[in-house]
Amino acid sequence: MEVFLEAFEGPLDLLLYLIRKQNIDILDIPVAEITRQYMGYVELMKSVRLELAAEYLVMAAMLAEIKSRMLLPRSSEVEEEEEDPRAELIRRLQEYERFKKAAEDIDTLPRVGRDITVPTLPASDAKARKLLPDVGLNELMLAMSEVMRRADLFESHQVSREVLSTRERMSDVLERLKGGQFVPFIALFTVEEGRLGVVVTFMAILELVKESLIELVQNEPFAAIHVRARGEDAPVADADIAQS
Repeated sequence: MEVFLEAFEGPLDLLLYLIRKQNIDILDIPVAEITRQYMGYVELMKSVRLELAAEYLVMAAMLAEIKSRMLLPRSSEVEEEEEDPRAELIRRLQEYERFKKAAEDIDTLPRVGRDITVPTLPASDAKARKLLPDVGLNELMLAMSEVMRRADLFESHQVSREVLSTRERMSDVLERLKGGQFVPFIALFTVEEGRLGVVVTFMAILELVKESLIELVQNEPFAAIHVRARGEDAPVADADIAQS
């Protein structure tokens, strides 16, 4: 006779196997017969794999105790007061049987990787485009105030005033923005011209923005403002601003 001991997960599993094999009512276990069969398995286990016998021997001792208690003569009064010696064993077997049945039911459920295969498709390479913040009028005025402050350092007290044309300055700004490169906003001003030159350049820039000939961008909120001539189809790149 060949017995696969790995099939049993413990002494309760072995007891449950013996009970099911003989169709025994779990509430009325013939302890003597079950103990005899159980000890046969334990002896076999001791001869094959001694390290597995320890926990099984504990159950064997429990069965022997139950068997001896049932064999001792007892009066009818004592028998009515005392609990059935098999009660604790029956409770443990019933509890183990419930958990074993629950584990078997769970094992029958579909399992990903065993019964279900989840299809996966490689994702296409996505290039995230960084959305640059819009340049608000308030930030533009702040940049203009900085240019005006620097222009004050070169303010002259000459009586004669040079006539400056907004249209001519618009052409000068467009000329400086040729090539599609980003130019710092403050680099378009010549502070040596004083307040009048700064104001004319600022008006020229506003007119060019209004006519959609140039665009104002920032790399991030509150960063320096850069200017570029419109007409470029390529997306705005941070590296273009950094190189300007």
